[in-house]
Amino acid sequence: MIPRCALTMVSWPPYPGRKASLLALAVLAGALTAAAPTVRSASGAEPITPIPAPAGLDPRRVALGEQLFRDPRLSHDNTLSCGSCHDTSTNGASANAQDRGAHGSLLPFNTPTVFNAALNFRLNWEGNVRSLEREAEEGLRSPVMASSAEEALVKISADEVMTQRFRVTYGRAPDVPALLNAIATYERSLLTLDSRFDRWLAGETSAISPEELSGYQLFKSLGCISCHQGVNVGGNLLQRHGIFRTLGAPEPELVRVPSLRNVAATAPYFHDGSAATLNEAVRQMGLAQLDRVLTDSQIGSIVAFLRTLTGAYQGRSVVPASARPSADPVPR
Repeated sequence: MIPRCALTMVSWPPYPGRKASLLALAVLAGALTAAAPTVRSASGAEPITPIPAPAGLDPRRVALGEQLFRDPRLSHDNTLSCGSCHDTSTNGASANAQDRGAHGSLLPFNTPTVFNAALNFRLNWEGNVRSLEREAEEGLRSPVMASSAEEALVKISADEVMTQRFRVTYGRAPDVPALLNAIATYERSLLTLDSRFDRWLAGETSAISPEELSGYQLFKSLGCISCHQGVNVGGNLLQRHGIFRTLGAPEPELVRVPSLRNVAATAPYFHDGSAATLNEAVRQMGLAQLDRVLTDSQIGSIVAFLRTLTGAYQGRSVVPASARPSADPVPR
């Protein structure tokens, strides 16, 4: 089994002969994993680790951040909130291939789930944002919100109740750093715990079925684990997509590897939302990234494993979002 430290927090820039190197890595991962005679290595370690409970978060900042996350005043025309595209009552995203902005324009990428985003080493499909605070700032300037932190601050500061909440929480009147920190702190609390696979990792051997365990072993032996490992089962490196065959839209050429946590609930898939089902996504990944034509049986086995990665938020299992108009306005 390849050690996590050899795969985590790595950026993979393009270079000549990259395809051969990636294929060699996948084959090596498969060979080493397939050779293992037991479910776990001798040390009991696995390349995936359980999600830890959020710790060290000020509950007042979490509560204030949640209120801001759901506040339509953060958008320019006061109709959309962060929660319009990131539905934390379902999958932390939406059911749309691509959401639409405040003026009806189609966004360039599929909306990533906000659940477990705090565990990613970078944010967005392009991996061009390094902190949740910066992500909140960029989100306010996005075509969806069409605003800015400064514009949102003016509206929030005019609300006496909100101003008092900032004073109680931060010891000062609302300002841009506090506004962004509150949203980011709330997002750091959005970790989905208690997946069946995490329970299996913790020693509950009956938490997953033999078929699901077989799917995990296949996931490792094929080399999927080379990019999808660590606490977030991905989210910790950049990778070129479409190595052997086209995989969705050609841009961006390099993407931040998505987390597979809750993947059974976050359809549609890929940066452009072009794969409608998880089975189809697995089939395309085999072709595009591994140069493998997976059988229906192999796909079913891997999907069975992936379904064990669904966790819970506030005691409720993460579920798929229902189809709805993208970026629903917030009722006034």
